[in-house]
Amino acid sequence: MSVALILLIIHSFVRWLVVLVGVIAIVKFLIGWLNKSTFQKIDNRLVAAFGGLMDLQATLGLILLLWNGLVDGAGFPRYRLEHMGMMIIAVALSHMSARFKKAEDTIRFRNTFLLYLGVFVLIFVGLISLPNGLTR
Repeated sequence: MSVALILLIIHSFVRWLVVLVGVIAIVKFLIGWLNKSTFQKIDNRLVAAFGGLMDLQATLGLILLLWNGLVDGAGFPRYRLEHMGMMIIAVALSHMSARFKKAEDTIRFRNTFLLYLGVFVLIFVGLISLPNGLTR
């Protein structure tokens, strides 16, 4: 099994962890916003877990891109660069929730919920830029 294939398998597996934790976070933050809850330790852990998984996914993706492009000689096709660019923006956006740490809890829930919805839109756009994007 080649290094590129192993990286691709890991990258493909981690995406489902990103989706799982992201969906849990979106639902939790929506409920917190609508119920006017207080931001608790579990909410901070969801933010940290989602951001960490996004970082891991981006790191794996960059290594895979460089390995395929430089070592395997596949080069850097436009669709891969577009995918990378969109995902880097999504990762950066996923960390913007730190800006709301001092905000009132209702505002923090609302802003983080909306922010993560935006992250999922960017992820979707990044995926459809790949050949067979959503069916991979």
